[in-house]
Amino acid sequence: MRHFLIYTLALFTFVSCKYSDDKNTERSSVQDATSYTLEQYRPRFHFTPKAHWMNDPNGLVYSHGTYHLFYQYYPDSTVWGPMHWGHAVSKDMLHWKPRPIALKPDSLGYIFSGSAVIDKQNTSGFGANAMIAIFTYHDPVKEKQGAIDTQTQGIAYSLDKGETWTKYKHNPVIKNPGITDFRDPKVFWNDETNSWQMALVAKDHVEFYESANLKDWKKLSDFRFPDDPPLGVWECPDLFKMRVGDTDEEKWVLIVSHGGNSAPNGGSGTRYFVGDYNGKTFTTDQKQSQWIDYGTDNYAGVTYNNVPNNERLFIGWMSNWEYAQTTPTTTWRSAMTLPRSLSLIKSNNRYILKSQLLDTFKSIIKPVEEGSISGHLPYDFTYEKLQESFISFHAEIKDSLQIQFSNSKGEHYTISYHKDSGVLSADRSQSGLVDFNPNYKNFSFQTIPVGVRDSLSFKIVLDASSIELFINDGVYALTNQIFPTEPYTAFQINSDVTISNFEIKQVENVFDL
Repeated sequence: MRHFLIYTLALFTFVSCKYSDDKNTERSSVQDATSYTLEQYRPRFHFTPKAHWMNDPNGLVYSHGTYHLFYQYYPDSTVWGPMHWGHAVSKDMLHWKPRPIALKPDSLGYIFSGSAVIDKQNTSGFGANAMIAIFTYHDPVKEKQGAIDTQTQGIAYSLDKGETWTKYKHNPVIKNPGITDFRDPKVFWNDETNSWQMALVAKDHVEFYESANLKDWKKLSDFRFPDDPPLGVWECPDLFKMRVGDTDEEKWVLIVSHGGNSAPNGGSGTRYFVGDYNGKTFTTDQKQSQWIDYGTDNYAGVTYNNVPNNERLFIGWMSNWEYAQTTPTTTWRSAMTLPRSLSLIKSNNRYILKSQLLDTFKSIIKPVEEGSISGHLPYDFTYEKLQESFISFHAEIKDSLQIQFSNSKGEHYTISYHKDSGVLSADRSQSGLVDFNPNYKNFSFQTIPVGVRDSLSFKIVLDASSIELFINDGVYALTNQIFPTEPYTAFQINSDVTISNFEIKQVENVFDL
C-alpha cells in the first residue's frame, strides 16, 4: 500500500478526529450512486467503484458461497486521500454488488492494506466464524511531525458477513519497531503449525509472525533477497502452498509487490518466489526475479483466503503508481484486473506460476451476432464491439508475428513477436490518449522474454480501457490500460503466420450501465 500524503497538518488532524468512533463500530451507507455511470472508459466487466478513488485489493476472503472484495478507497475524491476499506461481494467474482464502506480512519490513523480471515474455531473470542480484518494503521499526524514509526497493525471483526465492523479495543496488535515502512499484513491459518501466521513487509524484506488468537503476535523470521540493484520498498505480501502440476510435489509461493519504477517494464509490478516454508522461515533456490505479470497495470495483487479445495484466486489493482492519479476518467478512478486462477508448474527445472481466467468467465461470453463481423476471419476483420470481446487463437510463426487493434482515427495497440530475439512486445504509444502523464507514455513499449518458439497461443480480453493478454495457457501475462478516443473496431494479424483454433466472443456487460 503505497501512499501519497498531500495534506496539511490541519487537515490531517481533522481527518483523524473526524472518523473516530468511541464504540469502534463502523456503520455506513452504500456508496452514494445507485447505478454505475456510463462513461467512455468505464469497464463493462472489470470491477470499479461507482465513484471516487480505488487502489489495492484488500481482505480477499470467501465465506458461505460469497467472495468478498475489500479495497483501498477514498470516498471524497478521484485521487488518493485518507484511506478506507471499500467493500463489494460476488457469487462468481464477475457480478459484483457494492456494500457499505467497511472500515474508516480513526484516531489511530488511516486504514491501509491488509487481509481477512474466517475464525472458524473462535480462537479470537469474537465469535465462531467471525470475519476478521487485519490491516495497517497509518498515522498522518505523527508522520507530519517527523516520526518514522507511523505504521502499526490493527484488527476488526464482523459477525454479520462483513456488513458492520467492530475494531478491537486494544489496537494496535503489532506495534512499530521504529521503521518507516511496516505494513500490509497477509494472515492465513497454517494447518501444519495449527496457528495463525502472517507475512508482513518491513521496508526491504518480509517478516513472518505467528499467533494463537489473532491478537498476540510473535515474530518468527525475516526473508530477504539479494537484489542488485535494490528494488526499493516491498509491499502487499502473500504466502501460500501449492501443488506442482499433477505431481505430489508441493512448494510455497511468496508474492511481493514493488513500486518506484522497479518492475521489468517500468513503475509498479508484482513478483513471486517459489521455495519452502517450514512454519518459521521461507527459503528459495530462485536466483532471479520472476514476475506474475509483465504489463505495467497489475499491481498489489493478492489471493483469496478460505476458498474451497485450496484454489488460489488472484486479483490485482489494474493501474500503476507512476500515473494512476491522472488517468483520464471522470467520476471514478481505477479498476481491478479480472480474477485469475493461479497454478504452479515446473519447466526446464524452473517453477512457474501460471495465471488463467476463471472458468466462470465463460458464463459472460457469448457468440457474436451473425453478420456483425465484416472482412476476413481470422486475419483481417472489423467488429463494432471489438473492445468488449474475448479473442483466442494458436499461431504457427515463420519469422515474426504482429497483431494490431485499431480504430477509424488510426489509433492502435500492437503486439509483436520476433523469433530471432525471442521477445514478445506490446506497444501502446499510439493507442489513444497517451499524453495525460509522461510516465504513461514512457512506459508504452513493454516486453516479455518468451524465448525462441515456433508457435504461441493467445487469449486476449478487451474491455473499455484495458487489454489483458495471456500467452501459452497463462505462462506469461501482460495487462495494460489503454484510452483510445473512440473504441477499437479493426483487428489484423500479419500474413507471416498460420492461425488455428481462432475464436472471438462477445463479453457481456455485468454492471448496471
